Amino acid sequence: MAYRWLGRLAYGSRYDRVPWGQRVYVRPGERLIREAQWQRLIRRAPVMTLEEYRRLRALGEIEEFLSCMMCGESRQQPLFEPTGGTGKGWRYHVVRCPSCGFLYRNPNVRPERLGDLYASGYSNFLSGKYAANRQRRYDLTMKAFSPVFDEGKERRLLDFGSGVGLFLELAERRGFDAYGVDLSPESVEQANQRLSRARTYFGAPEDVPEIAAGGFDVITLWSVLAHLPRPLEDFRKFRSLLAPGGVLLILTVNAQSLLLKAYGPKWSGFTKNHLMFYSSKTVPTLLARTGFAGVAFAPHYGDTIEAGTTALHPDLSKRLRRNVDRSDGGNMMRVLAFADEEAIGRWGGGPLTVHRLHA
Repeated sequence: MAYRWLGRLAYGSRYDRVPWGQRVYVRPGERLIREAQWQRLIRRAPVMTLEEYRRLRALGEIEEFLSCMMCGESRQQPLFEPTGGTGKGWRYHVVRCPSCGFLYRNPNVRPERLGDLYASGYSNFLSGKYAANRQRRYDLTMKAFSPVFDEGKERRLLDFGSGVGLFLELAERRGFDAYGVDLSPESVEQANQRLSRARTYFGAPEDVPEIAAGGFDVITLWSVLAHLPRPLEDFRKFRSLLAPGGVLLILTVNAQSLLLKAYGPKWSGFTKNHLMFYSSKTVPTLLARTGFAGVAFAPHYGDTIEAGTTALHPDLSKRLRRNVDRSDGGNMMRVLAFADEEAIGRWGGGPLTVHRLHA
């Protein structure tokens, strides 16, 4: 409330018609204020041993305490306590690794109980408000990584966490030999009713012979990475499923987001089923440790900005893009991981800047 009052004092009513999700990017000076606010939070948050932290937190039935999955650091820096709000019944704690900066939920969900989060009702969420404009987001991201997705003929694609098949629909239209896996049986059923040639399955990749055989040219993780309780194990598996020259695409919430730095526990990236929160600093660690050769990022300015349907004045739209670029602070992060040097040579040209992970 204090920040809202200060914003009114500083900016008056000039930005009242700008949506909250865009104001932090367009109001003069606000990027620097939010960055300073974040640094102050990091300096003031206590750092404690895992044992000290365990004494402060109750452990839920399906939970376990973790050390940092990226670097192994056991110390914890408690930052936030997101909650679903009145009547939604969920609350958890987010900590920061004081060594590498990785953000994660702690206590976290035990891998064998992950299915509990998707056992019922999740497909209704995926096909309700969440589904609105999803295919536009897929199209924009595929365009950002062109020409990887331009032509799918004679190429195998696996959509991990395929939900109700919204992306697989696009993949089969582009000619891919497309497969999906998901932990929600309701979603799998809905997806297979939607699809013509593509097929999606309930369970893990190793449970499905057609998928376990590997040889995929593309693997996609659309808003899935934040849901994985054992990312190192999963990414080693993804790497083994990729064919020579293969690539893996990630769309996930961005732990560098200016909106996170502005709104803290009320950030939209803190949702009931999200477990870990990555940035362009921590994703390369994950990829390097699991055998990938390179990585490229495409900034995310927001769907309406990129689609050209925004109501923002053109000058404000340009300002938003500049502030996203300067802060690496888009609310989503788009990543293309390259399995090997062959993949870098084949797909790493054009506007993409490829960062080699084992130079």
